[in-house]
Amino acid sequence: MSKGNRGFGSSLTEGLEDADLDTSAPSESIMASRSQTLARLASGKVVTDRTEWVDPARCRPWRLHNRDLDHLDEESCRDLIDAFLSAKKQRIPAIVRRLTNDPDYDFEIIAGVRRWWTVQWLRAHHHPEYDYLVTIQHVSDEEAFRVSDIENRSRKDISDWERANEYLRALDEFYDGSQSEMAEHLKISRSWLSRLLDVARLPDEIIEVFADKHDITVRVARDIKPLTGDARALGLMIEEGRELRAERADLGVKLTGPEVAKRLIGATVVKTKASGGELIVKAQNGKPMLRYTRSARTGLSLKIVPRSGASTDELMNAIRGLIEN
Repeated sequence: MSKGNRGFGSSLTEGLEDADLDTSAPSESIMASRSQTLARLASGKVVTDRTEWVDPARCRPWRLHNRDLDHLDEESCRDLIDAFLSAKKQRIPAIVRRLTNDPDYDFEIIAGVRRWWTVQWLRAHHHPEYDYLVTIQHVSDEEAFRVSDIENRSRKDISDWERANEYLRALDEFYDGSQSEMAEHLKISRSWLSRLLDVARLPDEIIEVFADKHDITVRVARDIKPLTGDARALGLMIEEGRELRAERADLGVKLTGPEVAKRLIGATVVKTKASGGELIVKAQNGKPMLRYTRSARTGLSLKIVPRSGASTDELMNAIRGLIEN
């Protein structure tokens, strides 16, 4: 279904949903004059892409899109629903590729899955007049991944969990598992990429502890991931995770991501009595790494044991667990 085809030049970052939400801004024409358009094309300053209104039922998300479809509902898309109703249309196009060998679909969505979901929701709720505004681009899979990443990198409504899983799939498919190559192509730091990938690399038994996977942020993974490499610590966290899941099932207790991380980390702190009333926290290698006392009058008194062999991450996680607990 088409409301008329409109061709215009666009950069990869123009399709931000934020503009769909800005209904107060004056509408600008996306059609330049013929002479201006030809001049810009001749100068090489613009790439022409075909923009159309299409039937959303003829579109499907690309297999490597970064949205968790199970997380899209009326509540999570409320801002777009209200914006589309206010503007009486979708203002900013999604980015798609044309399909040639699929009888059920004409396009696959590279960026704009939330807009696609919103248009379909409106059609199903008394607004059949809404169509889906798309810009059709001709890109390879790796280019499609970078297009999607550029458009969505700064978006706050994409969780670390969604982005981490998208990056992990792309790492193997496009960059042969090389984080250095991927970071170079995406123009991001290798350290940030590593921290983000840690979100998706947590063991399944740990991921299942979280009531909502979207609560697993880079910060949460940073605190938990170092402990998963030690069989003893991982076993203690898995055991604590079973208790957390039972509490959620039996009592309806739903903790936030940081609260779950706190409980898991706290479960790995092994304490033994020492002389003078001190408690000892042992490192993964079994050697004492911390000595501490706690009282209502003096609070927490902490000593780091030298030459314990504990890593900085291990020490910081243990200290954080003592402070928070």
